Amino acid sequence: MANPLAGKVAIVTGATRGIGKGIALQLAKAGAVVYITGRTLKPRSDLPGCSLEEVAREISENSGQCIPIQCDHSKDEDIKALFDRVKEEQKGKLDIMVNNAYSAVNAIGEVMGKPFWEQPTTMWDTVNNVGLRNHYICSVYASQIMVPRKEGLIVNISSAGGLSYLFNVAYGIGKEACDRMAADCAIELRKHKVAFVSLWPGAVQTEHITKMMASEKGNDLKLPGIKPEVVKKIFENGETPQFAGMCIAKLALDPNIMQKTGKVLMTSDLANEYDLTDVNGRKPLGMRSVKTLLNYNGNTWLAAVVPRFLKVPLWMVALRGKKL
Repeated sequence: MANPLAGKVAIVTGATRGIGKGIALQLAKAGAVVYITGRTLKPRSDLPGCSLEEVAREISENSGQCIPIQCDHSKDEDIKALFDRVKEEQKGKLDIMVNNAYSAVNAIGEVMGKPFWEQPTTMWDTVNNVGLRNHYICSVYASQIMVPRKEGLIVNISSAGGLSYLFNVAYGIGKEACDRMAADCAIELRKHKVAFVSLWPGAVQTEHITKMMASEKGNDLKLPGIKPEVVKKIFENGETPQFAGMCIAKLALDPNIMQKTGKVLMTSDLANEYDLTDVNGRKPLGMRSVKTLLNYNGNTWLAAVVPRFLKVPLWMVALRGKKL
């Protein structure tokens, strides 16, 4: 089918750039009517290509349907107005809710390497007001629309930082809470046939990351316990921002989606399940790939003979976050 999501209505928060923009592009390409949100509505000379109107124009030029709505996700009244508008315009219909809005990328970068007690106490709100609290509020309003219709998919964009330490304390707490939110909300939504999942993209070549890699700051990319040159290699072989959108489009079409509700899903695993190839022509291997892990640890000769399908079992991955 050329437009498998035709007739579906989606909201993607934080869609002016990065993963949010990529998700919006893919859902619109699949035929959904996509509402996109962000703080920047009009094009700005200091942020080229990072406004809602520019994203909407790109989607329209590719025959997609997009409705940009300026929304500050730190303001409850803005969030409510968003859902009131969607509910009115779409006659009570919402099929896909993607919680992606995040406002802490620059703040996290500025304090990288500093322990939590040397960071400003405002770091908590900077990371988790939009990146966690807002996700919950959006999920409440989305569920109010989806539950009466007995269908829908809610996705929290999370990361492996929800499993073990990554970047800083506030970040990890927020991501683990996003994962737990999906698990617990799914319990209450299950009988209403509404699915709620948490999605972990791999290393993503966002505009910010791509710009860093092309500059002298490329060596400043850091992941705990991994050498800088290896981190750079990980991102050079990473996913495009659109790959998460390809995965969500497939999830929205999956007739067995309720078997996945409440779970943490990795884009690399979904790539195998749905036989997806990224827009850059690659098939992401991800954090569970034995081949990838061997390569990044310098065992290239062994990695060359290890098959692509060999993965670290999920129970072993889960042990990294064991707290008991």
